Amino acid sequence: MTDPTALAGDLRVVIGQLIRRLRAERRDLSLAQVTVLGRLDRGGPAGVSDLAAGERVRPQSMASTVAALLTAGLVSRAPDPGDKRRALIELTPAGREALAADRRRRDDWLAGAIERDLTARERRVLGEAAELLARIAEGRDDAR
Repeated sequence: MTDPTALAGDLRVVIGQLIRRLRAERRDLSLAQVTVLGRLDRGGPAGVSDLAAGERVRPQSMASTVAALLTAGLVSRAPDPGDKRRALIELTPAGREALAADRRRRDDWLAGAIERDLTARERRVLGEAAELLARIAEGRDDAR
């Protein structure tokens, strides 16, 4: 049986390496920009403060990221219909396409590596591991 502590350390290292490799496939957008685009894609329009809270960054930092996305035409700003003092940030069609292109590039790299470097049996094992990792990620956190 594998020691959970040793396995946890191994997983942490290899997941970190995989994340860095996937980030290296990113071309046109910063991590912060892709994160905001992804959050808007999943959750719909949001205020800068809400985006900052969701990403656990300072509102000033988020405002800077949003400003760059506005300049690039990837998001738009409109008054909140429920509170005219507040502005909502929303994905534009160009923002949706930029996010999709970024995801495709990273997915293509990973799919290519899986096909090139793993046997059919290893791909099945990796599929099972992905299910287990998802279960761990969705599990409860008693520390909170």
